[in-house]
Amino acid sequence: MSVLGRFRVLAILAAALAPVAGLQSAKAGEPGSPVGYWLTERGDGVIEVTPCSNGLCGRIVGIGRAPGEPVPTDVHGQSQCGLTILTIEVPASGGVWDGSVTDPRDGSTYGAQLWLDNKDRLHIRGYLGIPLFGRTQTWTRYTGQLSEGCRIS
Repeated sequence: MSVLGRFRVLAILAAALAPVAGLQSAKAGEPGSPVGYWLTERGDGVIEVTPCSNGLCGRIVGIGRAPGEPVPTDVHGQSQCGLTILTIEVPASGGVWDGSVTDPRDGSTYGAQLWLDNKDRLHIRGYLGIPLFGRTQTWTRYTGQLSEGCRIS
């Protein structure tokens, strides 16, 4: 392949990977970035959103529960702590990310859309089929401490 041909291939790869590189360079907790720790709408869970292979992944890192209460398990009997529940692709148009969300209790997977508002809140819309048939939750940045055993303090 000629030098010019190699340059074209590199330029195409750079353009294709630019959105992913931008996500990976975003710092956790940085306003305008979904990367970081998020408190769920009901305040009973903390999800860590991080860059992953094709966009973003979100895993459970904190669960609100009473002292002595065991860590909840998923449908397969595995601990929900560390369970990946969000798989989101690079942003589509208008700052909305598309992907999927999994209910940790029963393993059901739904389509998902994710976006940030101007108050740095994360909106997650889970849906069946099309976004019109869904429900949106609003998550806020989590700034508290996580104690050992995946407990929210």
